Amino acid sequence: MNKVEQLFKNLESRVDEFIDLCDEYKRHNRSLKSRESQLAEERANLMKKNDMARAKVEAMISRLKALEQDS
Repeated sequence: MNKVEQLFKNLESRVDEFIDLCDEYKRHNRSLKSRESQLAEERANLMKKNDMARAKVEAMISRLKALEQDS
């Protein structure tokens, strides 16, 4: 094998490594996007629950104040 052929073999090997690395990054990116979506949904659900809990607490406080005023 002459020097030029060896250079091409080395280049081919490095290109293959680069392609593998790109594929790995694509898989990782898809995984991160999926996780981001899950976390955004979870955050929205938690914010909704927080708003409901706040409304319930505010309603209880209002009822307690009304009871206090009636006494």
